[in-house]
Amino acid sequence: MNKKITIVGLGAGNLDQMTLGIYRLLESAETVYARTIHHPAVEELIEQGTTFITFDDIYEKHDQFEPVYEEIAELLFKAAEENGHVIYAVPGHPLVAEQAVQLLLHNADQNNTEVTVAGGKSFLDEMYTALKIDPIEGCQILDGTSLKKEEIQIRHHLVIVQVYDAFIASEVKLTLMEKYPDDYEVAVVTAAGSSSETIKRVPLFELDQSVTLNNLTAVYVPPVKEETLMYRDFSFLKSVIERLRGPGGCPWDQKQTHVSLKKYLIEEAYEVLEAIDEEDDETLAEELGDVLLQVLLHAQIGEEEGFFAMDDVISVLTEKMIRRHPHVFSDVSAEDADEVVANWEAIKAQEAGKEKRESLLDGVPKGMPAIQKAFQFQKKAAKVGFDWKETGPVYDKILEELKEFQEAEGEEQLKELGDLLFSVVNLARFYKIDPEEALNATNRKFYKRFRYIETALKEKNLSFEDVTLEEIDRLWVEAK
Repeated sequence: MNKKITIVGLGAGNLDQMTLGIYRLLESAETVYARTIHHPAVEELIEQGTTFITFDDIYEKHDQFEPVYEEIAELLFKAAEENGHVIYAVPGHPLVAEQAVQLLLHNADQNNTEVTVAGGKSFLDEMYTALKIDPIEGCQILDGTSLKKEEIQIRHHLVIVQVYDAFIASEVKLTLMEKYPDDYEVAVVTAAGSSSETIKRVPLFELDQSVTLNNLTAVYVPPVKEETLMYRDFSFLKSVIERLRGPGGCPWDQKQTHVSLKKYLIEEAYEVLEAIDEEDDETLAEELGDVLLQVLLHAQIGEEEGFFAMDDVISVLTEKMIRRHPHVFSDVSAEDADEVVANWEAIKAQEAGKEKRESLLDGVPKGMPAIQKAFQFQKKAAKVGFDWKETGPVYDKILEELKEFQEAEGEEQLKELGDLLFSVVNLARFYKIDPEEALNATNRKFYKRFRYIETALKEKNLSFEDVTLEEIDRLWVEAK
């Protein structure tokens, strides 16, 4: 027996919207399977004598939508096995927002069943008419049951379907609020094109509160026109940088090169570190923006010169993160952070091999601050066993270098002081202390205590010239 499932679309409203061919097919059928009984066309066909088997009860069985669609598809294949030919009716058009239909089409061959789509009128045509919008201006159709903010293009017309109930509406609202102002006006459209059509415009924060929702409901979000509302959009930020560098832009931005911008990236990075140390989240957000500005400027220059663009920067980074995290994106295991680091370093070593580095110490940036560079050199050397096994010899080395510095004269002092600092950095590494961070902490402490002395002297109308070193030292102890 040949097995066949014919999928038809019921349209967006009552029978007046249904195509003649679909109507005749449904009218002649003894039994029709339908996703839901809650549709104007189904209700009218029932009155005319058509028998429907619906799947509304399946929605009550599951907490997630995915198993609902899977069970519907499974039951339809089983019905085709028993009856030969099955007609399955869905709201709107079968290929618009119907996951069970996609499962039927995808699994047709393995079930030895012919699955055909007979068509139907999509609710989208009626939405465009009801809202008087032209989708060619840019339009997105998204699923309210799995809405993600990353998918939303705020400069497009946005139609969100499958907003069945208040729970989904609440999730949709919260997601939209990450991209739009809380009071942004949206339209809730129900039964578009039918005699029961309603359009209610509400502020976004009321989306799940003031309207009746059902399986014929869609939410429309108009495109953002106000420029300030686009400030959170990455592509808009990129266009701002393009304009600054382009004709009629900013003379300063236009003359920058990769080389001229080098110092600013370092400055902005240090300001990020300062905001972190000060635990100032508001300033941190601003300073991270300044670092991002440097990335965007370099990417824009690269694009203008024809070597690379922002998309290349993102692509290389994404590929690297996936490649270096096989414990997340592949089948490599990593039980703890130490294993993650070991995997990371092994992958980096393979990459270094491809780059044909001449030395194990290669790969440390030349412009890195000296203390950090010493720290990185020592870490790399330790990986091949060039290291002490315990801290005793490290302390001895520091004392040895200190003695040599004390005995040195002239230009030799520079070299011996460098050796002493290098040994202290090694001690920090043994105790898993970042020497740069440790020194920065001391710098902040020194700054705070010195400011205490300055304030104390100012309150007494005194300057440093007016007091002795002993008095300054007493204030220093107070500051501690």
